[in-house]
Amino acid sequence: MNEHVEKFTKHWFCYLVGCADGTIYCGITDNLEKRMATHNAGKGAKYTRGRGPVQLMHAELCADKSAAMKREKHIKRLTQKEKKALYENRQETDRFMVEIE
Repeated sequence: MNEHVEKFTKHWFCYLVGCADGTIYCGITDNLEKRMATHNAGKGAKYTRGRGPVQLMHAELCADKSAAMKREKHIKRLTQKEKKALYENRQETDRFMVEIE
């Protein structure tokens, strides 16, 4: 595939993982499956090392890497309580959407 086309078809995600110690970590990736495996192998972000296993709680598809980084920066400023509320509110939204479909 042409590298210019590939650049525009790559999907970027901002994600939240729950750590074994009860904390929540936010990061970005272009491959969720690979990133979760990396975190759980103890080779992910410094924050998640030693706090595994981690479990994917929430992922948001972003327009591009820049948008994912901006979203991550915003979420990382939130408290753990606010991050949990973001996840829980998303669950409620998803549940509501399923009910009305």
